[in-house]
Amino acid sequence: MKLFICGGVYKITKSLLKATTVAALSLTSVVTAAAGYPDKPIRLVVAFPPGGPVDITARILSVQLGEIFKQSVIVENKAGAGGNIGAQYVANAASDGYTFLITSAAYAVNPTLYGAAAGYSPEKNFIPVVVATTQANVISVNEKVSVKSIAELKELAFKENLSYSSPGNGTTPHLTCENLFRAIWKGNVTHIPYKGAGPASLAVVSGEVPIGCTAVAGVYQFSKQGKVRILGVSSEKRLASLPDVPTLAEQGYPQIKDYTWTAIFAPIKTPADIVQKMNQAVNQVLANPEMKEKFDQAGLLVVGGTTKQAGDYIADELKRWAQIVKETGAKVE
Repeated sequence: MKLFICGGVYKITKSLLKATTVAALSLTSVVTAAAGYPDKPIRLVVAFPPGGPVDITARILSVQLGEIFKQSVIVENKAGAGGNIGAQYVANAASDGYTFLITSAAYAVNPTLYGAAAGYSPEKNFIPVVVATTQANVISVNEKVSVKSIAELKELAFKENLSYSSPGNGTTPHLTCENLFRAIWKGNVTHIPYKGAGPASLAVVSGEVPIGCTAVAGVYQFSKQGKVRILGVSSEKRLASLPDVPTLAEQGYPQIKDYTWTAIFAPIKTPADIVQKMNQAVNQVLANPEMKEKFDQAGLLVVGGTTKQAGDYIADELKRWAQIVKETGAKVE
């Protein structure tokens, strides 16, 4: 395609004119779609069961997003395969801005842990919209387990056959504990994967398993009730919500600084203007002091930021967790 200039008059070749027209029509359709958006209910597909940090985040956001968009924002739980079922569902959904995936850091783990069986590609199937919340992982024990520190838990683990619950294969709590129990301790604590943080937390509360490996939100309220004892957190510093619980770094494991984040993703071809609208709306909710208080009560820290910041962060997480999966030798059980 060439642009010829003759006597001050622009003469555009036929092919360029055709391409320009097509591009203009495409841009017009995107702008029109965004301008009228949304004109029907929006679905937030949660890749885990009710009760965990992803579900809690989605339900707090949904009410406020509904008010902002003047449309219903419906939370749908599509759990299974460590978050893969929900991701696969949204990867195959229409890219019209009415279906979004809300999931955890398992999204960054699973492509390496499951390989092709994950059923989705972060790069080919999704657009990062925003990282909404984050929290540290915690190691807790049932109230009847006598240990009060990670050192005491290690001693018990080499005396008895212990097991631990996690929200599922490939979730960051799973990998945090695999790293500690197997890679560092060289121990043999049996992993019992559950379908989300809610069931995994209830398993340790009920005594079905003695140890729980979850994000903070899963067991936070139970710890306040004295039903579980949190032995350590995977954050760099102690949490304001759990000031008496030492970090794993304080207890001799400075290499463990893991977090479970919750982020929103759109199907890959979702119009950029719609992605931007959702990003701005979520940030508006996260900036609301009343909503921050609700997240705080659940042990969640708000994040927010631009779509670019979300994309950069997720790209870094994909690399980091791929390395951890390889180093720990974690397998799908």
